[in-house]
Amino acid sequence: MPNDTVPAGTWPNDTAPNKTASRPTGGSSLGLALLGSEVRTLFRRVRTIAMLGALAAIPILLAIAVRVTSDGGGGGPAFLGDITQNGLFVSLTALVVAIPLFLPLTVGVVAGDTIAGEAGAGTLRYLLVAPAGRVRLLVVKYLATALFCLTATLVVVVVGGIIGAILFPVGPVTLLSGQTVSFGEYVLRLLLLALYVTVSLLGLSAIGLFISTLTSVPVGAMAATIVLSTVAQILGSLPQLEFLHPWLFTDHWLEFGDLLRTPLSWGSFGDNALLQAGYLVVFGFLAWGRFSTKDILS
Repeated sequence: MPNDTVPAGTWPNDTAPNKTASRPTGGSSLGLALLGSEVRTLFRRVRTIAMLGALAAIPILLAIAVRVTSDGGGGGPAFLGDITQNGLFVSLTALVVAIPLFLPLTVGVVAGDTIAGEAGAGTLRYLLVAPAGRVRLLVVKYLATALFCLTATLVVVVVGGIIGAILFPVGPVTLLSGQTVSFGEYVLRLLLLALYVTVSLLGLSAIGLFISTLTSVPVGAMAATIVLSTVAQILGSLPQLEFLHPWLFTDHWLEFGDLLRTPLSWGSFGDNALLQAGYLVVFGFLAWGRFSTKDILS
């Protein structure tokens, strides 16, 4: 096990750990404090704010484009033609647009930066000063990334709902099964859909965390995570590789139709959650194995 102890004189006076400051003695208290600090740091970054702003722009630009052209028909993603009839479809259509590229791109940036970003900035050794520990740091980094997945998805859904209500009429919604549900029930289904998409991104987050432990160059880890997401989707579109499709973490990304039917079915949600949990376990252990034996030089 590498020695995480920081040699004397390593830290400048303005960044050295305060040995006299009181620290939480409980492991859970320390973990929550570390998680809170990580979340605050993540969401205060200009890069994070910019990515969330870019995701918010997707439903806005989509709704404006449909409004200006006054033509919901023709090409485009599913449900595009229904936006003019009900503004609530903006959220759904924006998610369909964002799932293949924009959401994986932003998650890849955050996940790839988890460990590699700290190593590249020279702050990783400071984070590992006892009693933080490597396992706790990995868990905290992953939980912060998972929270970003949820936040990013909710940004698309909430902004889509707001801009849809501003530009188009809003009312009862007809589901894929033909039944009409009230405004309130459809909003609940949109939240379930956001949860589905969040779960879909957890496997990619675990992959990014593992890749981030392999390098001290955050840009490389980000790029590799994003490329793997793209490659998995390409492989999933090839009928010749149908035997491989059930094992791809992207296999269930767009299979949320059961949440838009009556009665509500949890089949696809459960299959998706099980697949992502498998990726989390495998790549979580790989990340732990790599990070627990890695020499921390920065």
